[in-house]
Amino acid sequence: MSGKHLFLSGLNGLRAIAAISVVVTHIALQIESFNLTTYFFGKDTEGNPLAWYLGSMGVTIFFVLSGFLITYLLLIESNKTEIDIKKFYIRRILRIWPIYYLYLLICLILIYILTQQIETKKIVFYVFFAANIPFIYEFTLRFLDHFWSIGVEEQFYLFWPWIIKKTKKYLLPTLIFLILAINCIRYYVWWKYPFTENAIFLIVNRFDCMMIGGVGAILYFDKNITFLKLFDNKVSQILAWLGILTITLNFKFVNSIVDTTIVTVLTLILIIGQINIKNRVINLDIPLFNFLGKISYGIYVYHILIIYLFSLVLENLVLADIWKVILVYASIITTTITIAYFSFSKFEKRFIKMKDKFAVVKSTSISNYNEKET
Repeated sequence: MSGKHLFLSGLNGLRAIAAISVVVTHIALQIESFNLTTYFFGKDTEGNPLAWYLGSMGVTIFFVLSGFLITYLLLIESNKTEIDIKKFYIRRILRIWPIYYLYLLICLILIYILTQQIETKKIVFYVFFAANIPFIYEFTLRFLDHFWSIGVEEQFYLFWPWIIKKTKKYLLPTLIFLILAINCIRYYVWWKYPFTENAIFLIVNRFDCMMIGGVGAILYFDKNITFLKLFDNKVSQILAWLGILTITLNFKFVNSIVDTTIVTVLTLILIIGQINIKNRVINLDIPLFNFLGKISYGIYVYHILIIYLFSLVLENLVLADIWKVILVYASIITTTITIAYFSFSKFEKRFIKMKDKFAVVKSTSISNYNEKET
């Protein structure tokens, strides 16, 4: 606890890693728009950038973190009083919606300037947090492909607090059953009908990643001895970091589908190691990571448009490939962080302060909490 606010050490660091991973991936996927053919992460046999694995890992980390933190806060709330569903949704609205709709509006204006038309039927999916549907069926709006993950999270929130509130006695077995069912269906469909729309639907809508984070929160909240022995020790922490590193370097454990499950478990191990402190092997609770983690939502939201704008500026720049690649990555990442910071400090903080008024359990993303920093 930090004052009267709950602070879970190291989670900002994991958010920072996830956010920067996604940005790096999307730069790599758009590197040819800068008239470049140099890839930091190499290519697969079909000539596609391998950085995709890094971005997929980053999104999975976000999902697990979200499931863990939301569940842990709801468990504390249910221990103090009845879960207030209305307040839960008000908090989610105040945190997610402001820059989501701000960025959506900016993109729609830019799309109209570039094309002189707006496809109303497509917009509906983004207005109502269903961006995963156009992403799966390949009719996305420009600059908004990455909103699929926000859509998945918002859809998850529609039922998650109700499950926690209504299945108190049977919560853990209910979640374990759902996780096993989702994974069995996913693996079967991918084995039987690989790369079909139904198969892609099952890997995009990763509710189970958030549920596994939720299961971890339940076991941690209950101080489950077996769980803590398995997840909170030096060996498991070292293995988890090595696993994350190998995937970052484009090593496949099995395949991208199974690897998503592996990353989910590895992320949960790292979460427990960070917040329990004593057995963590890498301390992510440092000023830089706390700063990046605090503004990670903005980093995720804004970066696609920033990549596009920089491609216009740097496309025809004549420079040796290696130096141009470094310039592209450095300028985009720096600008994204800067814009995310100003968005957080000048825009998002107003809504975060309002959100705090509806919090039954008040939490903070800032170590050494201070009211002026909220």
